[in-house]
Amino acid sequence: MRPLPIAPFDACDQDSGRVSSQCLVRYKTNDYSVPVAFGHQDVWIRAYVHEVVIGCRGEVIARHPRCWDREEIVFSPIHYLPLLERKINALDQAAPLQGWELPEEFATLRRLMEARMNRHGRREYVQVLRLLETFDLADLHAAVKQALQMGAIGFDAVKHLLLCRVEHRPPRLDLDCYPYLPKATVETTRPGSYMRLLSGDAEDAA
Repeated sequence: MRPLPIAPFDACDQDSGRVSSQCLVRYKTNDYSVPVAFGHQDVWIRAYVHEVVIGCRGEVIARHPRCWDREEIVFSPIHYLPLLERKINALDQAAPLQGWELPEEFATLRRLMEARMNRHGRREYVQVLRLLETFDLADLHAAVKQALQMGAIGFDAVKHLLLCRVEHRPPRLDLDCYPYLPKATVETTRPGSYMRLLSGDAEDAA
């Protein structure tokens, strides 16, 4: 009986490939997406029973459920968001985003952003989606709902609320940088107002 290997056996099929101009890597008969920053670079591939892992040098850059069909394309919409942020007019026609189901609050946020900031609002919406590169969908969804409830429609507000949620601290929003939001006028309290209120209470009691 020989001793077990020092490193555990990695039960996968290992291969190598090159990222195409569409930011896709072919393994067997299927294509898997990678972030646009790795276009035209050499990558390594580890194919497990249920997952395909793609890396560049010592970094894992993509994970996908393994597809056992043939001639299929497996997209991750998040991989293409940096490109769409620059080419914002392609947002609705981008193939990687087709069928991407997000909570309905995201559509509401986009509609309000575009209504208030036009083209820039669409770009800020993509910036909100790019937060998924770092944070979980559940946390971002909660931040978007909170922003809608507060009427703080903007990327900076959503990011601030998201960080506060992750770091477990109360939000402190400064809305001065959102000139398109409706402003509330708060008047200075005057002693005469209290006197009128008190006299009115006295008349009601009589």
